[in-house]
Amino acid sequence: MNTKIASFLLVLMTFALLAFSSGNPQQKEKPQDKNKEKTTPAKDSKDPKEIKDLKDKTKTAAAAKTDTVVVKEIPVVKETDTLQIDPNSKLKVYKKNAHASYYHHKFNGRRTASGKRFDNNKYTAAHKKLPFGTLVKVTNEANGKSVIVEITDRGPFSKVREIDLTKRAFMDIVSNKNSGSVIVKIEVIEEPK
Repeated sequence: MNTKIASFLLVLMTFALLAFSSGNPQQKEKPQDKNKEKTTPAKDSKDPKEIKDLKDKTKTAAAAKTDTVVVKEIPVVKETDTLQIDPNSKLKVYKKNAHASYYHHKFNGRRTASGKRFDNNKYTAAHKKLPFGTLVKVTNEANGKSVIVEITDRGPFSKVREIDLTKRAFMDIVSNKNSGSVIVKIEVIEEPK
């Protein structure tokens, strides 16, 4: 079992190195690299040792392929990315100058009103009236930063506050990480049919 995991990790690292070394299209070529001579591949070489090394590498790669799983390319996502929406979606302003706060960490793992488990590291929120599953764009009116969250819970249970965000979503839009609430604009996302 451990050899399968080790070979899988080896193949995974090989794919990562190949992807990294294949060249970034945005990376500019250094001027001194243009003048370097191109080396010929080992297969054109007449040296029997190089041919044997090439055959051994091919056998090792073939043996590793039999125990691997197809790995899909994972898109690079910024750390502050939120839920993904259709670019043709329309935004309908629900409320401006609304007070937003965030959940306390003690709620992690508890069931929300929609039945889902709460996770303070996801992009979800609680609202008093919006239906569960509604995607909402919450924009900090002071700095323009925004997140997209899914309504999965009821609350906040304060007359002053309009929406409770997860801590991760809240911290993505605030400038002062020590604040407990922020004035936001809430927009409902209407996806095209």
